[in-house]
Amino acid sequence: MKNNNKLWQVFFAVSLIAIAVQQLVCGGFRPVIMPPWSAGLSGNMTLVWVISLLLILAAVAIIFDIKAREVAFYLGVVLLLLLLAFHIPYGIKNNLHFFAGWSDAFKILAFSGGAFIVASSLPATPGVGANPLEKIIPAGRFFFAITMIAFGAEHFIYAPFVEMLVPGWMPGHIFWTYFAGVALIAAGGAIVLHVQLRLAANLLGIMIFLWLIMLHIPRAIADPHSGNGNEWTSVFEALGFSGTAFLLAAVSRQKG
Repeated sequence: MKNNNKLWQVFFAVSLIAIAVQQLVCGGFRPVIMPPWSAGLSGNMTLVWVISLLLILAAVAIIFDIKAREVAFYLGVVLLLLLLAFHIPYGIKNNLHFFAGWSDAFKILAFSGGAFIVASSLPATPGVGANPLEKIIPAGRFFFAITMIAFGAEHFIYAPFVEMLVPGWMPGHIFWTYFAGVALIAAGGAIVLHVQLRLAANLLGIMIFLWLIMLHIPRAIADPHSGNGNEWTSVFEALGFSGTAFLLAAVSRQKG
């Protein structure tokens, strides 16, 4: 079981490393980390380097078990603060009546939840006292599930757009659009309500991983440059979210 945990932790950590490296290569924040709040902030390379290196260091600590629980916890806190300080104000100002405009806010919420789920899967570091703030760690599953429910809702609100994302070789595009929407909402609801949580999280992880292979990687290969590499960012996000779902299932099994 510990080996499985490590694999899913690596999925999550590698996704953050990839996004951080992409930021350094492209010379700016990826939208999932920082919204285009202002030209000065989003293009401030000193800030880009600082946050990118912090993400890389935190991910490396998780992979190599260097005070990994504590690092994962503080990573979740930092990502949550980025959501509260930047994504939510940006969304209120620019996307108050446009639900799809909140996608990156939901994504960083899921990454924050993923970091807390990673923390919950790890033992406390010997000699490190308990941090009362770690009481927020159980909220990680709710953060992740809320994002899945929101993405499921988008499959219905923006069905014509989502339908275009279904690979051309698959028949029944509109069926798969609604099927995926129902699956995301059902999985998110099961995780929130703790109803068949392990089954729901495993099925969610499988579905997102299949999207990674069948949808995101082919789209990134076909169009690697548009949006400053947004399709590759989607690949890394899917890797992180699939790892989070599988890890949540593993943690649920251990605790169950």
